[in-house]
Amino acid sequence: MINDSIFTKQRIINLGIIITAIWFTWFAQQVFDEYTVRIINNVAIFIILAVSYNLINGVTGQFSLEPNGFVAIGAYVTAILLVDSEGMLYQYDIEDPYPWILALQSNFFWALILSGIISALLALSLSFPVFRVRGDYLAIVTLGFGFIIRILAINSPEITNGSLGINDIPQFSNLYWTGGTAIFTVLAILNIIYSKYGRAMKAVRDDEDAASAMGINTFKIKTLAFTTSAFFEGVGGGLLAALLTSISPDLFTFFFTFQLLIIIVIGGLGSTTGAIIGTVMVMAGLEWMRFLDEPINFMGIQTDGLPGMRMVVFSLILIIVMLFAREGLMGKKELKDLFKKKKANK
Repeated sequence: MINDSIFTKQRIINLGIIITAIWFTWFAQQVFDEYTVRIINNVAIFIILAVSYNLINGVTGQFSLEPNGFVAIGAYVTAILLVDSEGMLYQYDIEDPYPWILALQSNFFWALILSGIISALLALSLSFPVFRVRGDYLAIVTLGFGFIIRILAINSPEITNGSLGINDIPQFSNLYWTGGTAIFTVLAILNIIYSKYGRAMKAVRDDEDAASAMGINTFKIKTLAFTTSAFFEGVGGGLLAALLTSISPDLFTFFFTFQLLIIIVIGGLGSTTGAIIGTVMVMAGLEWMRFLDEPINFMGIQTDGLPGMRMVVFSLILIIVMLFAREGLMGKKELKDLFKKKKANK
């Protein structure tokens, strides 16, 4: 009876969080100004990317550095499916696009789904050679994949318009799309984590050899995490393309992956809640601190603007956080674990 009561209370708390997130999505789209809405859109997209990246890197413990590659695939697939043939012919200056590229057209929903599916299928094919190695070697292999995708984008002007990128992408992304997809992604990832597959992923993270000895198909579990992560990264890339309305290979450098890595590490590897907190802290925090780059009047003292000061301050904050919270802000805990801890203290 006690366990049933705790389970019911937890479901009520989860339902309340979901309703609050949906209400905030609607409220923000209706009330906030365009600049604030754009920041929230960006945060929502990076929540999708962070929680999905955390599934393979934090929950399953596979040091993968591939997100920029899958995000780039999702962004280019969505852009190609949304830009009409006249727009492509107008902006493809290096080489004329292939006829089949001109024939590809889709609505926004199916463009996102196809972006995720293509990314997931590529991840599935990559899993066979990628998961033959572990640890630092896995990081090097997946890092190389990100570089390959970017080089292919530059050297395939008939498909991607080369280094010029694709412009005039219809701006379909709004808070209903980004916020709704972020909520769905978080729920989907959490359901996987709390399923038998999620427990197997954590077992692989803690000790892969022991997990294999206990009968867990470690290759299958790692592949599941990898393809799921790639699917949502592809969808996130599509949303990003439809938000920015312009993409190029320079957008998907290793710095993109490094930014996501900072987010999940500062939030806590293995914690979906931590990934969300880390995203808000990094993406929204950097925007909020822009005033540090501008001239400041402090108690009657006028200071000159110092470009880059916000990055200095932000770096100091990261150092302080990692010194006092070495497993990140949440460690491996989720929001529900904090409620349990409070009840135990009482």
